[in-house]
Amino acid sequence: MLDLEQQTPQNIEFMIDTIKTKLKMASAAAMQASHFNITQYEDIKELYEVVAGKEKFSISEVEALVSELGKLRNK
Repeated sequence: MLDLEQQTPQNIEFMIDTIKTKLKMASAAAMQASHFNITQYEDIKELYEVVAGKEKFSISEVEALVSELGKLRNK
């Protein structure tokens, strides 16, 4: 089990992969863990916790979560 309190690239990859899987993102290939900076770790972790803690999402929830994730990507 990963210790998500540790701010590592591996944890970012795990959280991003989990978010993509749970949201069934059609553009998942475009959303790579390498597109995120370690300085955004806490924001990514917050999104991960929201997604991991919920079974089903409405279309508007998915759109909002994907939008937030997109804002965190490196430009």
